[in-house]
Amino acid sequence: MGLKSFEQHRESLRDGREVYFDGERVADVTTHPVLGVGMAFAGIDYRLAEDPEHRGLAVCTDPRTGEPFSRFYKIPGNAEDLLRRRELIAAGARVNGGPPLIKEIGTDALFALHIVADHMDRRSGSSYLPKVREYFGACRGRDLGFAVAQTDVKGDRSKRPSEQPNPDVYVRVVERRTDGIVVRGAKAHTTASPFANELIVLPTRAMAEADADYAVSFAIPVATPGLKLIAEVSSHPGDNRFDYPVTTDLKMVDTVTVFDDVFVPWDRVFLCGEWRYAGALANTFVEFHRFTAASYKLPMCELFIGAAQLIAEYNGVPDVTHVRDKIMELIAWSETTRGLLVAASMEHKVVPPGIAVPNVTLTNIAKHHFARNYHRMVQNLQDVAGGLLVTAPFRKDWENEATRRYLDYYLGGVEGVSGTRRTRAMKLIRDIAASGFGGYQEILSIHAEGSLAAQRITILRDYDVKRCVEIAKSYLKD
Repeated sequence: MGLKSFEQHRESLRDGREVYFDGERVADVTTHPVLGVGMAFAGIDYRLAEDPEHRGLAVCTDPRTGEPFSRFYKIPGNAEDLLRRRELIAAGARVNGGPPLIKEIGTDALFALHIVADHMDRRSGSSYLPKVREYFGACRGRDLGFAVAQTDVKGDRSKRPSEQPNPDVYVRVVERRTDGIVVRGAKAHTTASPFANELIVLPTRAMAEADADYAVSFAIPVATPGLKLIAEVSSHPGDNRFDYPVTTDLKMVDTVTVFDDVFVPWDRVFLCGEWRYAGALANTFVEFHRFTAASYKLPMCELFIGAAQLIAEYNGVPDVTHVRDKIMELIAWSETTRGLLVAASMEHKVVPPGIAVPNVTLTNIAKHHFARNYHRMVQNLQDVAGGLLVTAPFRKDWENEATRRYLDYYLGGVEGVSGTRRTRAMKLIRDIAASGFGGYQEILSIHAEGSLAAQRITILRDYDVKRCVEIAKSYLKD
C-alpha cells in the first residue's frame, strides 16, 4: 500500500478493540463523542501526508521501488535525516496544536529495537534482528500507526519486579509455548493507544537475573484478545471554541493498558528473558523519544510567546520592562531548546546497524531545559495576561444580549480592541496555561519521556567527565 489516507486509517480502527472510557465500553472509537475527537487529533500524521503544503516533508520515496512511504519510517542515517524528522514532528504539533504521536513514538521504538536486536544477536547468537526488520517492513508497507507501552504500573517503587508482592504490576511472561508466549500485567500512560493499529511493548527499566520473566518486548495488534485499554483524556470541554480555542479539538488520550493473559506469536517477540538487554532497550528507546519529545514541544513554546505578546499589546503594556523581560525569557527558552536539538542532530553518532542516534547529552539537556523551566514559563504567561485570565465570563454571557453589551464595553483593551477580542485572547491563555489541560501539560513536562532525574542521570552518565578531569589535572603539573 505504501501510504494510507486519514479515512483509511479511521476505518482500520473499527476492528472490535476493547476500549473503555468513563465507565463504559466504547463500541467505536472513531464515532465516540469524546474519543472520536481524540482520534481526529491523533491522525494528524496521515493528514500531513495528504496536505500539499506538507507532503514534501511528510513523504519519502523508496529509491528501489519508487513507492512513497511516510518519512517517519525513514531510518535515520545522517544529520539531514534527523533534522527533517525534527521538522516534521514540529510541523505536526504546530498544525495540530499538540503532539502528534501515532507514528513518531512507534518508530522511535522500532529504531531502538533495530539497534539492540543487532547488538544482542552479535553478542549472544540470538536471531531477533531479522524479526525486527520483517516487522518494520510490514508496518511501513501498510503505513500503520503505533502506540508504545513502556511504563509499568510498578506497585512498590522500592522493589524490583521479581520482589513485588503483586507479581503482575510489571508485564511478564507467564507461559512459553511452541507457537509463542502468554503475557500478563499492566502498563500506564500509553498515549493514543485507542487510535493505533499496533502496540509495541518495551521494558521500563534494567532487570536482574531474577527478573528474567519481566524482560520482554513484543508487538501486537490493538484488537488482540485479552488486551484492554482503559482511557482517560486530557480535557473534554465539548464544542466551545470561545472558552476553549485549543482543547475543543485537542484530545490527548492515555490508557491504563491491561494484558489479561495475551498471546503473542514468536515472530512478534523481540526480547524474552534476555534480562541483560532490558535496560539497553529501555534507554535506547528514550534516546530517540526524548528527541521526539523536545521537537514536538517547540510549537507550544511559540504559542506561549505569541500569546504573551498579543495580550501585552491588547493590555497596552508591550513596552513595560518586566513584560518585555518575561517575553524575552520565553524566547530564550524556546530557542535554546531548538538550538540544542539542531546540535544533537548535527553531532549524532551512527551505530550498528547503521542508524544515526541524536547526541544523547544534548538531547537530554534539551528535554531537561524545556521541562525544568516549563512551570516558570507558565508563570510568565499568566503574569503578563493578568487576573482576567481566570475571572472573565464564559461564552454564554457573551451570547446573551443583556450582558454582552456591558462586557464588550467594560472589558475592552487599548483603543480598537473590543472586550470580545481581549477576552478571547484571555481564553486562549487560560486554555493552555490555567485549565485542566494546562495542569495536564505541567505534569507532562515533569514526567513524560522520563523524569527530570532520569535526564540528569543520563547527562552525567553520557558526558565524558573524565576528559575534563584530565584537563584540570594538566594545570597541576610541576
